[in-house]
Amino acid sequence: MPLALYALTAGAFGIGVTEFVIMGLLIEVSTELGVSIASAGLLISGYALGVVVGAPLLTAMTARLPRKHVLIGLMTIFTIGNAACALAPDYTSLMVARAVTALAHGTFFGVGSVVATGLVARDRQASAIAIMFTGLTVANILGVPFGTWLGQQFGWRATFWAVALVGLAALGVIAALVPRDGAPVDAADWRADLRAILRRPVLLGLTTTVFGYAGVFAVFTYIAPALTDITGLPASAVSPILLVFGGGLVVGNLIGGRLADRWLVPTVLGTMAALALVLMAMTLALHQPLAAIIAVGLLGAAGFATVAPLQMWVLSKAEGAGQSLASSFNIAAFNLGNAIGAWAGAAVIDHGPGLGMVPLAAALFPLAAIGTALLALRSEKKALPEPAAETVGCGN
Repeated sequence: MPLALYALTAGAFGIGVTEFVIMGLLIEVSTELGVSIASAGLLISGYALGVVVGAPLLTAMTARLPRKHVLIGLMTIFTIGNAACALAPDYTSLMVARAVTALAHGTFFGVGSVVATGLVARDRQASAIAIMFTGLTVANILGVPFGTWLGQQFGWRATFWAVALVGLAALGVIAALVPRDGAPVDAADWRADLRAILRRPVLLGLTTTVFGYAGVFAVFTYIAPALTDITGLPASAVSPILLVFGGGLVVGNLIGGRLADRWLVPTVLGTMAALALVLMAMTLALHQPLAAIIAVGLLGAAGFATVAPLQMWVLSKAEGAGQSLASSFNIAAFNLGNAIGAWAGAAVIDHGPGLGMVPLAAALFPLAAIGTALLALRSEKKALPEPAAETVGCGN
């Protein structure tokens, strides 16, 4: 595999860390900035909404620019945004900086996927994309726990400075290793792509993605305060437990992908049902340390087992839409789910039964996703043409 692929992996790693690491630092951020845990959790929503806006918008705006220039520009935004997070004097400034940083997220993965496939032979394109997305996986396994530990030891601003340095390094290797390219001459008409994506089956597929991931992030956003305030574990235990979550997501991602290759629709429904059951069980598991740790691992496995099936589900319904724009909308749907989940968790904490009941409330989201998927299947079944009636002849 060419070295340029690993330059894309470095960028994916930095983006993954900056998106997820804030979850392990909610206590530190809320304490220093003088806001509640729920308000700090909305920093996840702000980032996710930045992805929702930036993914389709920047993808369309940069469709006719050289892809290497686009990647360099995106990593520049990412690096400056993380430095702004580290320097943010108050909560509002931090929220704005997070939203600006998020603009680079969706388009980087959309454009990066196209670049990755162009670097290798046709029979190795899937492996090339997998290598790029390995950066996101490694970010969850190693980057987020390390960033959480760094923030707990030296302050949360140190974590954002570290991520800014990762972005600067990724910017350098992308500039050095990714080959020059001209402006795409076959850039698709984004208006036609948008019309295809706005069809009813595609919108129902995207809605399924939104609901499914909202359930994951309603809980994962507040995992640090849940483990310390409900389970009674020390703050120093959060970082190692996030390693358990990372291990779970790797296993779940592999299982979900393999099952979806064979049985897409049953896997979409089955992984959503498994996620709902894990969230329900987590309500009780949080009250016992060992059970809580196991539940965190199962949350990672069940949550990320939905990723590949949902992506395939949406892309199968977006047939005919441009590849980059469809991918960007799919990433936007995941992040809209992140934002809704973080907001819903905050509402349960501030205005509902409290932190301990967030997992039970979160279980409603994957159940809603199952309902939406069934509605999509029913709509497709109704849309199928009925077989022509067989004509019976009288004979000669």
